[in-house]
Amino acid sequence: MMNSLSKERKTTREIEKTTDHRHLDLNDLKELRVSMLPPQAQKKMKSWIRSRHLIRSGNFFIFETVEYSTVEKFQDCLKALGGTLISVKPMKKIWIGDHRRVVLYQAKASLHTPHHDLQQYWIKYGSFHTRFDERA
Repeated sequence: MMNSLSKERKTTREIEKTTDHRHLDLNDLKELRVSMLPPQAQKKMKSWIRSRHLIRSGNFFIFETVEYSTVEKFQDCLKALGGTLISVKPMKKIWIGDHRRVVLYQAKASLHTPHHDLQQYWIKYGSFHTRFDERA
């Protein structure tokens, strides 16, 4: 019996054995993506809490970054922990150094699962303002 985790970990070689390269459909391409395991996801979320990229606001987690690929990693972490990404908004352009402006993205997420301790971790190590907030 194959569970969903082992199905998500299907390798490219296994897909090549079962299908022809030229006829891969969308489901096969989705299976190529290896999902993140919950312990890895929780460790990454904790590092974002310590670095003040991830804060808690009411019942939601707010994540801010200047790299959209990091928002995608955040979404993978949420998926591994049973949460959902609610929205991603480009907030403003901020200066990095003297000559470079980048877009600041803010992601809002919900994570209401009983098996994680991220809220308690945020209470102990987190902040009320992200590192990009002018007030902090």
